[in-house]
Amino acid sequence: MTRLTGKTAMITGAARGIGRSFAAAYVAEGAKVAVADIDFENAERVAAELGTAAFAVPLDVTNQESIEEAVARVVVRSGGIDILVNNAALFDLAPVAGITRESYETVFSVNVAGTLFTLQAAAKAMIARGKGGKIINMASQAGRRGEALVAVYCASKAAVVSLTQSAGLDLIGHGINVNAISPGVVDGEHWDGVDALFAQYENRPIGEKKRLVGEAVPYGRMGTAADLIGMAVFLVSDESDYVVGQTFNVDGGSCLN
Repeated sequence: MTRLTGKTAMITGAARGIGRSFAAAYVAEGAKVAVADIDFENAERVAAELGTAAFAVPLDVTNQESIEEAVARVVVRSGGIDILVNNAALFDLAPVAGITRESYETVFSVNVAGTLFTLQAAAKAMIARGKGGKIINMASQAGRRGEALVAVYCASKAAVVSLTQSAGLDLIGHGINVNAISPGVVDGEHWDGVDALFAQYENRPIGEKKRLVGEAVPYGRMGTAADLIGMAVFLVSDESDYVVGQTFNVDGGSCLN
């Protein structure tokens, strides 16, 4: 497990959930990892748990200065960035008639603008260094299709898929591979909030939506962060050098393409 030896990765939203799991996997594969999160206290805790190969970086992906400072911190500490995982994201839910401009702007600010401008800052550092790099954007099965009550989130993740294609074509000329992972329903602490929103709008008891979506997955259960690690390591390793602008479904068979 040394596929990432000598590499430095920056993972956004890495203080919990999927981001934390990726950070642990990258450390196990030999990488140095910047645990970047707006929740800096938890980012520091996670970095300490992962050992000396990890370090915490404060990052608010809705703030351009914060993005640029985070990238600069990683470059100064490690000499450059080889890997970026754009994992930070927000979810919201409402019927179309109930969508607010505030919700739309908040979700797109994190999921789309945050992804774009963090990618841009990391890509600039990679280009200046001249050694290429690997970038993963976290999409979603919600970006593959529309879903009732989830219009804004679905649209934001569809934008991530499109952005991955455009950035992939643009940056491969610099030796930078941009690809994306599209998870399905992934169990974790965030699903408590998601389930509560569905309970509110679909008049369901707490826990029922989570059970139903798990049963609907062809594989037979909800995914876990661990289910995504294989793809997350592959896409930032040398094994993926010829993979450009793709979005890979890791969703138990929920979306086929």
